Amino acid sequence: MSGIRTLLAALLAGALFGLGLAVSGMTDPLRILGFLDVAGAFDPTLLFVLGGAVGTTMLLFRFVLRRPAPVLAERFQVSQLRSVDARLLVGAGVFGIGWGLAGYCPGPALVGLGVLSPEALWFVPAMLAGMALHRLLRGH
Repeated sequence: MSGIRTLLAALLAGALFGLGLAVSGMTDPLRILGFLDVAGAFDPTLLFVLGGAVGTTMLLFRFVLRRPAPVLAERFQVSQLRSVDARLLVGAGVFGIGWGLAGYCPGPALVGLGVLSPEALWFVPAMLAGMALHRLLRGH
């Protein structure tokens, strides 16, 4: 029963995240590319979405971590890494380059796949292939 509750919670959280992306227009790759086009047709919408997310996290994160455990898990899984290393910088760079070229990152791409967006239909398989290649190269 616990597994079903966890799966249901994940489904609901994913649906809420997808709805938020759709309502804010972040499923449109042209909106993302417009944000990155600071010298042309700049679209600041993403800045407001990111600001809302960062503000909410800054305000509520400490209250969440005061709980003894999450509702559907035995313990919180918070990274213990406290340094910036080459692996983090390369990963962030590859993510940023892909985001800038395609206008998609994983969340909006999956939402786009759900509505059969033509861009998502090629982006998601390429993303999955990249993830598989990473696992293969890292030996996971």
